[in-house]
Amino acid sequence: MRREFSAGGVVVRRLRGGWRLAAIRPGGKEVWALPKGLIGRGERPEETAAREVTEETGVEGRLVGKLGDVRYVYTWEGERVFKIVSFYLFRYRRGRLGDIPPELAHEVDATRWLPLEEAPRLLAYRGEREMAEKAREILAHQAL
Repeated sequence: MRREFSAGGVVVRRLRGGWRLAAIRPGGKEVWALPKGLIGRGERPEETAAREVTEETGVEGRLVGKLGDVRYVYTWEGERVFKIVSFYLFRYRRGRLGDIPPELAHEVDATRWLPLEEAPRLLAYRGEREMAEKAREILAHQAL
């Protein structure tokens, strides 16, 4: 079984009186998800997460800390793949949601600031919903 290691980010910001989370609609899919991608050679997972957040959402964030890992198995071209995605919490720093470089625009159909309270219900994948819930719990107990 092949193994893959990816990293992704939960970017949060206070907007219109509440916490929001940066979500993407991956190219060709009708679901909301978190930005993530394969860890590059020589890259630390938190660097990958920051890079993927910027590439897929157009915003930059300040690293707060690791939220956790999501593990799952999927099949690609007849081969089973065991995947681990490490997720990190980021506080919005700058940038405009949806301002994606043209060469990467094919990866993302849409971006949106989802209300953090609703994100665990709106995100398509169970592991990502769990990461949004962890972010919500952290923000409820800390002043970022």
